[in-house]
Amino acid sequence: MKKIMYVFSLIALASLILSACGAPTPVATEAPAVVTEAPVVATEPPAPAWDAPEGALVASFVDAAPTLDGVADEAFWADAEDFVVDVDGGFGGFETKVNLKAVYTADSVYFLMTYEDPTESWYRYPWVKQEDGTWKQDKDPNDKGGDNNLNYEDKMAFIWNINNSIDKFETKGCYSACHDGENPDLKPYGNKYTAGEGQLGDIWHWKSVRNLNQIDDQFVDWTMLDTSTPENQAKTIEAGRHSDPKESGGYADNFASMPDPADATKTIADKTMPGFTSPNIDMTTGAPGYILDSEKVAVTKEELDAMPAGTIIPAIVKSEIVGDRGNISAGWVWADGMWTLVFGRALETGSEFDVQFYDLA
Repeated sequence: MKKIMYVFSLIALASLILSACGAPTPVATEAPAVVTEAPVVATEPPAPAWDAPEGALVASFVDAAPTLDGVADEAFWADAEDFVVDVDGGFGGFETKVNLKAVYTADSVYFLMTYEDPTESWYRYPWVKQEDGTWKQDKDPNDKGGDNNLNYEDKMAFIWNINNSIDKFETKGCYSACHDGENPDLKPYGNKYTAGEGQLGDIWHWKSVRNLNQIDDQFVDWTMLDTSTPENQAKTIEAGRHSDPKESGGYADNFASMPDPADATKTIADKTMPGFTSPNIDMTTGAPGYILDSEKVAVTKEELDAMPAGTIIPAIVKSEIVGDRGNISAGWVWADGMWTLVFGRALETGSEFDVQFYDLA
């Protein structure tokens, strides 16, 4: 534009010179040409390429949520970045490779987890009718508390650092909350709690038998096991590991009930026999290892007495969790020596006990 205005200035100056050098002469003029330019569009420089931190699982954006059925047949899972975690040091020397993938939508994040496990463990110390007519839970006789591996269920857990509050979590991971060797008579594998007040972690704890369409939403804080009195020990036996609040649902032990000796108007658990059965369990094997609360049928002592020795009844009654503890939806399948889990949660839950994915970076 400046160049055009400069040309216009030279033309005007020449006209003045010609007028001053001779008699005025009529000059034919034309309408000035209209000069236009293409509009200038402001553009920002391209953003630098984003590099994932080393050792990070990267979630890809997808338009629609996956179906949480443990099948993972959506096309986007094949394109999602694969992340492999080596797992070892488990009960009985168990080790495997866990494959993780992640995607997210406008409001939720989802994970696909697969890993090899030669056995599906669903026989979680069920009730077994004895030859003498009594009932007994088939537990590991060597279980000192927390180390039952004989008759148990498959499980896994994630721990997320809430607001980067757990000291050394970026380098030590969940080991920053593990305290081996503490109270070995009560807890052979020690306790889990963070190093100081205000250090809080979000635990996503999947229990293949006790959970239903969900992963248990829990948290870890700085609570230590207090053995000073039986009451304090009972309150703090889990140390820093807690469950998020819930309104209803979840799992419960399958116990019969009996009158409370201290108050005849109340009942307490009778831990000598099961209280429920279901038409959808196999009482020769105990499969599938649980009773759905929606299908449970109360069983009387007379009915239990009439059952043959060797009858097996699951020791867990379960339903979906309602409330903060039930924030994580999931589906899972074990087939051909492989576990496949698909699970997801809202990016932001508003719970003080949950990690919040405000920053998608």
